Amino acid sequence: MSEILESAGNALLYGLVGFVVMAAGFIALDLVTPGKLVHVVWTERNRGAAVLLAGQTLAIGLVIDQSIRASESELGLGLGLFSTLVYGLAGVVVMTVVSLVVGLLTPGRLGHAVLDDNGDRPHPAAWVQAALYIGTAFMVGAAVS
Repeated sequence: MSEILESAGNALLYGLVGFVVMAAGFIALDLVTPGKLVHVVWTERNRGAAVLLAGQTLAIGLVIDQSIRASESELGLGLGLFSTLVYGLAGVVVMTVVSLVVGLLTPGRLGHAVLDDNGDRPHPAAWVQAALYIGTAFMVGAAVS
């Protein structure tokens, strides 16, 4: 019984670390997209922004998964949580930098193109950008494991 409670407590702590990394990712995405992301997605109901946010959220989840697996938990819970946090935040930084570099290499302003819904369809750039986040997450995940 004590092993179950200990594992449940560890899951809660790792979940909290994952939430912190996801929040950092949300803030990073908000900084590199036009407008306030909460408003653009939930109030304006912008599909391109929703696709981008969904892709980035999935990508961060993948990075957190690999970060937990690669964590230094065998050296103690504290070090395991810390290494998961560092690996996860490194993933957010890499994803954000890759996104900014791709934005510089594409014609026009990528952030504005991603948010340019055409009726009920998001701009194709939103799907590409979301896939870019997921692809980058796989690279970061492989690097930390």
